[in-house]
Amino acid sequence: MPSLINNLVKNILHIVYHHTCASCGEKGDIICKACKDSFLFIDYNNICPLCGRHVGKRILCGECMLTKRYFSEGYFGFVYENRLKEAIHTFKFKGRPEVGRYLVSLIKHIVSPLADKIDLIVPMPITEKRLKERGFNQSYIISEEISKIINKPVIDAALIKSRETKDQYSLSREDRKKNIKGAFTLKRPDIIKDKNILLVDDLYTTGFTANEASYIINKAKPTSIIFFALARTL
Repeated sequence: MPSLINNLVKNILHIVYHHTCASCGEKGDIICKACKDSFLFIDYNNICPLCGRHVGKRILCGECMLTKRYFSEGYFGFVYENRLKEAIHTFKFKGRPEVGRYLVSLIKHIVSPLADKIDLIVPMPITEKRLKERGFNQSYIISEEISKIINKPVIDAALIKSRETKDQYSLSREDRKKNIKGAFTLKRPDIIKDKNILLVDDLYTTGFTANEASYIINKAKPTSIIFFALARTL
């Protein structure tokens, strides 16, 4: 019964919010022009090629020089701030997957070059509990849209999130690292072996989630792992 009530509430909210801007709430498009024009794209000439940190030129940042990364490259769409932050919040927590799809369509120029670099797209998994709460995995929605652009398959059976974790944004840096440790399980290593993998998430902050998931995927001996996030904090 609680799940039926939750679904009913989500459907009502979807009807109410469907014709409002996901960023500012004004009636009209999924994202109004004013909000869309305020979004900042990641400047690839001035970021670390692994974690996307702004360093003023395209070189490894100090942290990536000292930290073992289990992915070989990082690609990021938007700077996570202001109205873009509101849009992603609406996408994830207000039952509006069409917002995520629309945001991916805005970064086609960033996504398209990945076609020659990868074989499979692996969305960052969420637990069954979170899936029931939200109604969808936001990383899977993003992955589907990327798949349409680069014509590569989405594989969500290879990696699972086997342990519930606290929301990373609510934790300190050190607690985030502990929180995500051991949260992922490799379910189908045979799918990943000898393939070029694109691991997809909605947001990159400290990188602990991306690195932990990549560490587990690496156990299946893929050819390479590229990480992609829809947005990255400054």
